Amino acid sequence: MKKEIVGYTTGVFDLFHIGHLNLLKQAKSGCDRLIVGVSTDELVQTYKNKSPIIPFTERIEIVSALKYVDEVVPQSHRDKIAAYHEIKFDVMFVGSDWKGSVLFSAVEAELAEYGVKVIYFEYTNHVSSTALKSTLQAIYDAETFIR
Repeated sequence: MKKEIVGYTTGVFDLFHIGHLNLLKQAKSGCDRLIVGVSTDELVQTYKNKSPIIPFTERIEIVSALKYVDEVVPQSHRDKIAAYHEIKFDVMFVGSDWKGSVLFSAVEAELAEYGVKVIYFEYTNHVSSTALKSTLQAIYDAETFIR
């Protein structure tokens, strides 16, 4: 019997868009069971110094509803080694912007000791939650100025 391959990825998934969907679709194609960590509002506040627009409970519900996602867990810390010990995944999917960074080179090396492979995905270049927020803010500012 073939061993089930468990994959893991994380994200804020604020203002869910096609880039998020592409990431989760690609990740699911690389494993049998995909577990997704959705960052809590408190965690996002600690490293982005701002809160997501969509509350955690709604973001987790949105991601849970996707056919590519088998399980959703709260991501309350960014420690990928601790996450491995909590979840026991076989492969971790990460955005390509982390590839070669000091942080992820160390994480990748340590996960390899446990037999975990790290796969990097290219971002969908034309869309991001940050760009969507900026566009929405510009529209809001323009409408407020006109009034």
